[in-house]
Amino acid sequence: MPGGNKTSRREAALAALLACPTIEAAAAAAGVSERTLRNWLAQPDFRAQYAEARAGLLERCIARLLAVCTKAADALARNLDSDKPGASIRAAQLILELSFKGHELLDLAERVAELERLVRQQRGRTAA
Repeated sequence: MPGGNKTSRREAALAALLACPTIEAAAAAAGVSERTLRNWLAQPDFRAQYAEARAGLLERCIARLLAVCTKAADALARNLDSDKPGASIRAAQLILELSFKGHELLDLAERVAELERLVRQQRGRTAA
């Protein structure tokens, strides 16, 4: 198989999916056909790996945003009485908005994961 074994190609495809804006671009970047990538995405194990990688990336991005929230709040405070606060305030506003949305998203993801765990647990009891 050109381009390495299946495992390394799948790992490259996962990385490409995180970095590229489309499946087509991800397939090209990973050196696999679009059809192959779509087939892999239809497989539960690959889809789960992709979801886990995407969640990890999202968590790191949100952590970075949360880390600069204090600076954003400071920029807002500095510019409350400024004659030209536009760019600084807009950046601060975006950082704060994205941080809050990210926090909400992580909270929802945790809640969904807990609900999924409870459903699996309930199904296990029902099957027994």
